[in-house]
Amino acid sequence: MKRYEELAEEIAAMIGTRLLLPGEKLPSVRQQHARRAISPSTVFQAYYLLEARGMIVSRPRSGYYVAPQRAALAPEPDSSRPVDASTSVDVSDLVFEVLGAVGARDIVPFGSAFPSPHLFPMARLARAVSASMRRLDPWSTVTDLSLGNAELRRQIALRYQLDGVLVSSEDIVITNGALEALNLCLQAVTRPGDTVLIESPSFYACLQALERLELKAVEIATSPRDGVDLVALEEVLQRHQPKACWLMTSFQNPLGSLMPPEKKRALVALLARHGVPLIEDDVYGELYFGKQRPGLAKSHDSAGLVMHCSSFSKTLAPGFRLGWAVAGRHARQVERLKLTTSLSAPIPLQMALADYLAQGGYDRHLRQLRLTLAAQQNTMLQAIAVHFPPGTRVTRPQGGYFVWVEMPADVDALALHRSALAAGISIAPGPIFSATRAFRHCIRLNYGHPWTPQLEAAIATLGRLARQGAALAAPAQSRQGGGA
Repeated sequence: MKRYEELAEEIAAMIGTRLLLPGEKLPSVRQQHARRAISPSTVFQAYYLLEARGMIVSRPRSGYYVAPQRAALAPEPDSSRPVDASTSVDVSDLVFEVLGAVGARDIVPFGSAFPSPHLFPMARLARAVSASMRRLDPWSTVTDLSLGNAELRRQIALRYQLDGVLVSSEDIVITNGALEALNLCLQAVTRPGDTVLIESPSFYACLQALERLELKAVEIATSPRDGVDLVALEEVLQRHQPKACWLMTSFQNPLGSLMPPEKKRALVALLARHGVPLIEDDVYGELYFGKQRPGLAKSHDSAGLVMHCSSFSKTLAPGFRLGWAVAGRHARQVERLKLTTSLSAPIPLQMALADYLAQGGYDRHLRQLRLTLAAQQNTMLQAIAVHFPPGTRVTRPQGGYFVWVEMPADVDALALHRSALAAGISIAPGPIFSATRAFRHCIRLNYGHPWTPQLEAAIATLGRLARQGAALAAPAQSRQGGGA
């Protein structure tokens, strides 16, 4: 074990044997440094690791403490059970109505799609942008317009290689965020009226893309633990003859599900037998809490049918809006669509990220970000267990920064959204994640923001509002919606 892991295990053993009691303060970083002759960074890493495990908590301007006695966590939801039918999508108005206030600074951002901007190395990125502008070759503003900056594509290709996937930098198309990459891939393989297979529940931006392109959706039963049900998927493939399948195989939004490696392999093989392209939305894959990054479905692709899309928006630089697509046999079509829609992502920003990746700062940043998110998830799950009504079920993702909360069936998520917003709290209600507006008693919560007394109080308020909604709901409301 590394030195910080040894220190973490030593403290964990003291907590386990009650040498350190709940609520007791740990030695400060300075004290550990002086007494143990270890660096402050080693102590910080050990404390971050213990915090991620939920064993200790930090208190601003006070220090680290043994976590209080833990509440029993809510059970996880069951798999979804969508109706096997091809559905026209009409969710955009509802999505825009619900998310209109999410970005306001005075609103508690449980409904946000992004983690806190304070978790990103903004100062280092600013220096990288400044340096890239000073070195900017004027010709690069023309030559890099097609696929994107050559050095950034090379750095991305190197990261694929570390994940066991050999990708040529010439097959990487840089886009304005992952959402553009996903939309371009969808356009490359479908025409209006075609059917696309999606998860249930599914990310609302996926539903909006289907709506905009006049495509039909078939929702597939999905487990909060290991993703899409492959038996149900095979039945739907035979019945509906879809033109594409859009899935998040790692830390799916909103459920947080993670397909195990053997299931990803079986998924790719199944779709290949039917000749159906897989659009693999992998924007959360780097935000894992385990020891290594989950493998990509793309790593099992020998037919060129997996179109892998990702970005830096959720992990490093949301405002840069830089993503990419590796589209297999459809790469040239995606490149042409990019050229005829938005032409290019900003060249100076591409150069800045290429420099940042080359210097090795990205992986250091990711290690800290993962520890922080894991700790924040732990804290939110504890708060939900304490404050939400009996019968609540909550997912426990192994990465990302969302939990999916299934409340008692008589809680109306849209009514809860309106009440919460009036109290200064945003949430993402379940119906925006469904082509049929199901999941009326479910919400998605974002734990990607540093935990504060304000956030703890907001969870308590949500729990109180949910209890009131359950108590006041009419019998007709209790029969609405689907389950997670």
